[in-house]
Amino acid sequence: MSAWLASLHFLRPHALWLLLLLPLIAWGWQLRRRRSNVWRQAVDPHLLPHLLATTVRAGWRGLALLLAGYVLAVLALAGPSWRQGDQPLWEQRAPLVIALDLSSASQAADLPPSRLLQARGKLATLLRQRQGGQVALVAFAGDAFTVAPLTEDAGNVALFLDALAPDIMPTDGQRVDRAIAWSARLLKQAGFREGEILLMGDHADAAALEAASQAAKQGYRVSALGLGSAAGAAYRAREGSLGRARLDAASLGKLAARGGGRFQTLSRDEGDLEALGVLMPGSLDAREASGGRGRDWLDEGYWLLPPLMLLALFAFRRGAALVLLGSCSLLWAMPSQAADGSWWRRADQQQHARMEQGVQAYRSGDFAAAEQAFAGQDGAEAQYNLGNALAKQGKYDEAIEAYDRALRQQPGMTDALANRGVVERARQRQQGQGHSGKDSSDRGAGNAGGSPNASRAAGNASPASSSSTPDAQPSPSSSQARPASSQSQAQSRKAEPPPNAAADAKTQQAADAAQRERMRQALAGQPRGQADQKAKGQAAADETPEQRERRQALQAWLKRVPDDPGGLLKAKFQLEHERRTREGQ
Repeated sequence: MSAWLASLHFLRPHALWLLLLLPLIAWGWQLRRRRSNVWRQAVDPHLLPHLLATTVRAGWRGLALLLAGYVLAVLALAGPSWRQGDQPLWEQRAPLVIALDLSSASQAADLPPSRLLQARGKLATLLRQRQGGQVALVAFAGDAFTVAPLTEDAGNVALFLDALAPDIMPTDGQRVDRAIAWSARLLKQAGFREGEILLMGDHADAAALEAASQAAKQGYRVSALGLGSAAGAAYRAREGSLGRARLDAASLGKLAARGGGRFQTLSRDEGDLEALGVLMPGSLDAREASGGRGRDWLDEGYWLLPPLMLLALFAFRRGAALVLLGSCSLLWAMPSQAADGSWWRRADQQQHARMEQGVQAYRSGDFAAAEQAFAGQDGAEAQYNLGNALAKQGKYDEAIEAYDRALRQQPGMTDALANRGVVERARQRQQGQGHSGKDSSDRGAGNAGGSPNASRAAGNASPASSSSTPDAQPSPSSSQARPASSQSQAQSRKAEPPPNAAADAKTQQAADAAQRERMRQALAGQPRGQADQKAKGQAAADETPEQRERRQALQAWLKRVPDDPGGLLKAKFQLEHERRTREGQ
């Protein structure tokens, strides 16, 4: 009891503040009773306590029940917890779209050696240190274009960093509004209701502020990382004219405020990225299961619902005692029925649950429990699994009978036929040894062993693959317990390799070792490059003239493909710009 009290706590303790309303509820109850008492208009006040004693006492009992029900409801809402349970682990998948200024102003040298090189280095740090979440890269100047779409592999985005330069953009300019709108479009097309946009630039105009507000309304937070300095530096525009670029921190701060994000100027360390919060995705509504399991406190507030419902029965004027008696009987019967789920599960769900219990018992090595779970189940799959559990225990006669029942219900079941043959041979070996007691039985049971699988009909069976293999690898399945609509979609089977019997495993290992030794002797004294060249020459000699011609043409074509990401991006952006121009975008 002391350990239980020590671990008792509330997952939502702020809900306990609602208990402060208890006096107000009691006062309201009393006031309501006074106003609704019609006897006060006909009887003197000093006579009322003597005439309505029974009614008054009943009223106070009602108030006590009301307050008790309110307390139970508040405690359930607060989430009492005293034990932990397995919970699926979650990983953040909050997306981030980075919009980088690639206008001519990015070549300004107020951040030596230039803004662009500093921005590239900062992007490399961000992509390298960001922990989870999808990332996309957008480049903007006179318009915005996608360099890399949203991806969980930040390395794919980093491949384009060295190719980022103003000359790949079709038009010059600094349209920050288009960069934000295009980034929000990427997030929306990917199906994200929340996300973050990081703008890397030096200023924001009125159109950009409006775009940030629109993005925030869609659920996308807009932050800004300032490039440059307040003093600024000169740069040469694309048409040859000189300009001066300055960092307008005030406008970028307004942009971040409109977008619900943060603003930082670029620094030499990772402090700016940490302050922006882009290294650790922080969205709580954009997460997915990672496949792992962890421990977490369980919300036990539902245990307070049955007594709360019983108190609610007293709100009825008539029949409350009868309903209370029936509810108590139901609650008394719930634990025994809830143990196996028989009071709320359908028949097919109960069968599926028993099949899963058998599979888990088989995997844990408790073949007797697996036999009990599979016994009495209808269907070929259940009988097949029962035969596997019996074979693991050395009960070969009973296992063969179970396989026969499975074959009668589903003629031609490959797995049952294969495992039946293997168990039959194991039984014959056992009989040939004169039924030599436990040793023979244990050896046969080991030969019938295998790794369990919870869905044989879905394509994960493990029958013996050859009649010459004296060992079976039975694998229990739970797919028979599924509804018929699910079974019709799971008819294909794929055999796994035969089991590793002791003698066959040793023979195979010896053969592999001999093969490796022969290969080592063949290559002894010959450099690896020469051996590879010899192998390639042998493969080329075996080619037909048509195959050789196709191979040479393919190699020549691959040599002509330029390894120029910048040129590919430039061509891609130019085609996209022309398409937008034609469509009036």
